Amino acid sequence: MKKTFPWHVLVFLAPALVIYSLFSALPLADTLRLGLYTTDESGQHHFAGLANYATILFDPQWSQSFWNAMWNNCKFFLIHMLLQNPIGLLLATLFSLKGLKGERSYRTLIFLPTLLSVVIIGFIWQLILSPLWGVGQSLMDGVGIGSYFAPWLGQESTALLTIALISVWQYIGIPMMLIYAALLAVPEEIIEAAHAEGASAMRIFWQIKLPLIWPTLGLVTILTFVANFNAFDLVYSVKGALAGPNYATDILGTFFYRTFFGYQAQLGSPTMGAAVATMMFLVILVGVGVYFFFVQRKLTRYEL
Repeated sequence: MKKTFPWHVLVFLAPALVIYSLFSALPLADTLRLGLYTTDESGQHHFAGLANYATILFDPQWSQSFWNAMWNNCKFFLIHMLLQNPIGLLLATLFSLKGLKGERSYRTLIFLPTLLSVVIIGFIWQLILSPLWGVGQSLMDGVGIGSYFAPWLGQESTALLTIALISVWQYIGIPMMLIYAALLAVPEEIIEAAHAEGASAMRIFWQIKLPLIWPTLGLVTILTFVANFNAFDLVYSVKGALAGPNYATDILGTFFYRTFFGYQAQLGSPTMGAAVATMMFLVILVGVGVYFFFVQRKLTRYEL
């Protein structure tokens, strides 16, 4: 019997394929193309090959800003990895325990900031931490540690860390819920068998639950990486496009914004902006590729 082509599959795939092509694939391809051109004084584009990328990487005027933004992005990501994901794992583990009173309310309250606008979050924390009208110092005075208050958002040494901590506070609900769902999926029979063998709760977590949720922890890691290297809105809402003080909070997203659109005395350049966006894409692509080729395959084999 002759097989017919499954046209119904194309019918179901067509809407998603068209939307993805129009709003994701084609803009990405055009950005990659635009990064290979330069713009003259009349606004005309001329093919320049890899000249824009050489300028970004090696021209002292551009490379210093680019590598500063890249290094800040790496620090931003490491802070999330060292704080957000471990705390999310801890909270998910606590909420997965049986008999915990009010765990639904706690989960909701912790996840709620994730649903708020980044502009609102940035404005609220500016009000709290402002040394002029903020309530942060008053709250610290109330518990006897007011002498430790400082203008953290205004100091080069602490501004990036402060913004990263604000981001951790806002988005910690995402890894918490993902890990919580993975913990609930652990077969109850295995846990009961371990209890019957006399295993403690700590041993059950380290030797049974944690190995079973390694794939989820890997997923949380790569989602954190992609989100952090795409970050822009929180830094922009708190410190503006200049990412002050003295570019101490500048990341690839704000560097791209100034390059593409221009800001104050800096003129915008669509072609250089496209080159910066391509560099961001390549950084994320390399990170995701390393994860899938060297981490995900091992986790999958381990899971099997």
